[in-house]
Amino acid sequence: MKPFYEDEYVQIWHGDCREVIKTLADSSVDSVVCDPPYELGFMGKGWDRSGIAYDVSVWSECLRVLKPGGHLLAFGGSRTYHRLACAIEDAGFEIRDQIQWLYGSGFPKSLDVSKAIDAVAGAERGFVGYKIEADGRSMAQESNLPRICNPIDKSDRKFGVDSRTIQERKVITAPATDEAKQWNGWGTALKPAHEPIVLTRKPVIGTVAENILQHGTGGLNIDGCRVGTEVESWPVSRSYAAGQMQPGHVGDTQPTGDAPNGRWPANIIHDGSDEVLALFPDTESGNGNRRPNGGGDFFKGINAQIAKFDGDSGNAARFFYCAKASQEDRNEGLEDLPMQSAGAVTDRKDGSAGLNSPRAGAGRNNGSRNPHPTVKPTDLMRYLCRLVTPPGGTVLDPFCGSGSTGKAAVLEGLRFIGVELSAEYCELARRRIKVQYNRMTLYHLIEAKEQQGALLDG
Repeated sequence: MKPFYEDEYVQIWHGDCREVIKTLADSSVDSVVCDPPYELGFMGKGWDRSGIAYDVSVWSECLRVLKPGGHLLAFGGSRTYHRLACAIEDAGFEIRDQIQWLYGSGFPKSLDVSKAIDAVAGAERGFVGYKIEADGRSMAQESNLPRICNPIDKSDRKFGVDSRTIQERKVITAPATDEAKQWNGWGTALKPAHEPIVLTRKPVIGTVAENILQHGTGGLNIDGCRVGTEVESWPVSRSYAAGQMQPGHVGDTQPTGDAPNGRWPANIIHDGSDEVLALFPDTESGNGNRRPNGGGDFFKGINAQIAKFDGDSGNAARFFYCAKASQEDRNEGLEDLPMQSAGAVTDRKDGSAGLNSPRAGAGRNNGSRNPHPTVKPTDLMRYLCRLVTPPGGTVLDPFCGSGSTGKAAVLEGLRFIGVELSAEYCELARRRIKVQYNRMTLYHLIEAKEQQGALLDG
């Protein structure tokens, strides 16, 4: 078996991950970061209903090739996460935590109970108006206009949708039967606004310290994933910053000193959308000092160092890492491919609200050169790779797709092994990763020549 693509830092394999991973050596990778199928039959795709995410043998192979203490991160669907997590746990992993990725662009796929009741009764519902979108909010436009008319006039442009005709908008109707009136406003689904990520670890050998010294795995890169630049307001004796033990501080091996910049990473990540920011209150923290362990009786008579921290204010979402998606990120490296309409890429109607679903690659309304339907933001994958992978380590993705994890790994200076069942997506992954690899190579070349005091030739 030969890789689809291989260079000094990247391998992309075309095939079934259950077979490909068997060819990898025991304890040869440092982390697994992946976005497996959610097994929801997304867009009617066969790959999203195969059951592979629940196959314990997949995760058993991941366990085998991971170094002791290596972490595995896997996205899951809100309805099917439990089966994914159980399969990973059954393979021998320890469930360490669950990370929530919050976003504001979810689209509910809900059955209108009132309409369904009228349909069963064969009753025709009364016309009320049209549902239109303005600044991301649904608005009901009361109107006596017929259902089919000319493109909307200037008076309708206040709703921000002057590019479509009235007949293209969703018609609002009123319940016809008494039973439908009783259940008007009822549906069958909530708006999706999060995706869970299972955080697991291969059991360590001995203590965590012994395992890390032996294999370089077992811990999380807390300081490398801190959020923001404000100093954490917590006792400095728990700090990872450089410092010396204080006189008389017997039995405590933790250094003291200023707390490091940035807040401790949380198990929540968000996309920075207005909808998500609205969930958090505005908060304000004051300036102050912190003594080691809060300054108890233990420290009386000890010249303990005091850490200062500055207060800040703003939306409480600032406490959590923000990873935004972009059209440029999705299409980078694919500039010579034809642009496909958003509807063609996602099997949805062009202009529909469903194109903003994160599982449809939120933000595809202008079309895309990348036809993969579930592209994760590179910033999100970079953060996750950095969190669980030691510097210079190797990341494995058994469900490579169009290469978002590989692109992220290269940007983080990590090695990458990706496995993908589709040859088309293998090529997309190769191109998206290669453009980043070339840029990083050029960046390091320039950096090296600058250090040598040489000029880089044109």
